[in-house]
Amino acid sequence: MDSAAKDLARQIIVISAFCFMIVAAMVGTGLFGGTPVQDLQDGALDADGSYLAPARQAFSIWTVIYVGLFAYTVWQALPRQRSRSRQRDLGWLIAGTMVLNGLWLVTAQFATLPLTVLAIVLLLVLLGLTFRRAVVRPGRGWIDALLIDGVTGLHLGWVALATVANTSAWLTTIVPEEAEESAALWGIAVLAVVAAIGVGIAWASEWRIAPGLAMGWGLAWIAVGRLAFEPPSQAIGIAAIFAAVIVVVVPLAGTLMHRVALMRNAEA
Repeated sequence: MDSAAKDLARQIIVISAFCFMIVAAMVGTGLFGGTPVQDLQDGALDADGSYLAPARQAFSIWTVIYVGLFAYTVWQALPRQRSRSRQRDLGWLIAGTMVLNGLWLVTAQFATLPLTVLAIVLLLVLLGLTFRRAVVRPGRGWIDALLIDGVTGLHLGWVALATVANTSAWLTTIVPEEAEESAALWGIAVLAVVAAIGVGIAWASEWRIAPGLAMGWGLAWIAVGRLAFEPPSQAIGIAAIFAAVIVVVVPLAGTLMHRVALMRNAEA
């Protein structure tokens, strides 16, 4: 197969992956008669399923991510994008993230809770690899920055937090009830790790802010969930607020310092 045929095949695969993801989302959310996500797995994935579950409003971020992925899918299908090296570098990977995104929803609907953890971990790994490649092979212009770096970054940041919530939901179903006495301690410890991961992603991505914004959004809704809804935990709620501030402020500060350094170098 020559390069032109491979490029066309990549564009078609990306479109197909997006369509699969949307159909899977409709199935997974119950629009085709299935069970809504919050009622799946005996309610383990609902906002009150664990101490690290965000309030339901948090999941509206999927609308932003899906719209972004739709825009990317249309843009990459344009003839002038077909042979671009950055599309060749990232198109297949982004298609893979959309397929795994859809597979998680199908797994949640038809399989077991441990398998949902496996599915979301695989999605997280592939998103991390995709975002890293986007960083080391930068594009040009604001469209590249928005539809590749920005959308992938939001997807990565949200799935990173969703992985924590999904894993917490699974563990909640298998640990003894007595473990609830130490839930606040474990919750704070996990949130500290999440904040450290958020800072690490910001540093490794040269202070891109999209992952931190998505993580901060989810952390803020974890805080709302613990401070206003069931199961209540003031300690976890406050810790989530601190973690949200850290993952948002650090990349913003890093970006500012980087730009100041560039300006100083230009003046030197």
